[in-house]
Amino acid sequence: MPLNPTKNDLAVDARTKIVDLLQARLADCADLQSHAKQAHWNVKGVNFIALHKLFDEIYEQVGEFIDEIAERGVELGGLMKGTARAVAAQTSLKEYPLGATAWRDHAAAMSDSLAAFGKLARAAIDESTKHGDADTADLFTEISRGIDKSLWMVEAHLQD
Repeated sequence: MPLNPTKNDLAVDARTKIVDLLQARLADCADLQSHAKQAHWNVKGVNFIALHKLFDEIYEQVGEFIDEIAERGVELGGLMKGTARAVAAQTSLKEYPLGATAWRDHAAAMSDSLAAFGKLARAAIDESTKHGDADTADLFTEISRGIDKSLWMVEAHLQD
């Protein structure tokens, strides 16, 4: 898809590749947010209140990341696609276990989702740098730090 006009001085080829990267991570991030809300709604058990609140905090945090990723893509001349259908067609995350209710199952599933997205965010740092886009690399560095912190908080519930 051709880019929208902009006076941004990154080369068109680099911007095209970065917009594609941002679109892919947008889909993954939006899917991750849906995982957090699924867990928030359905968690049960002795750790209910702590995880219920934590999953909602992750949902909010990831929502901010979604907005930052999408806006960066548009800044570079892209047209970002974030509808539920577009996300479902493009996400690379595994499906969240929709039948999960036990707190331990949700904590394990969320840690899997966060770890998978964190890996993708770190790869996006390298890819952005390769194309000379330090700003997008910085964005993904911020996102990676936030995801790693959330992963730590979720994993703490699984450690005895």
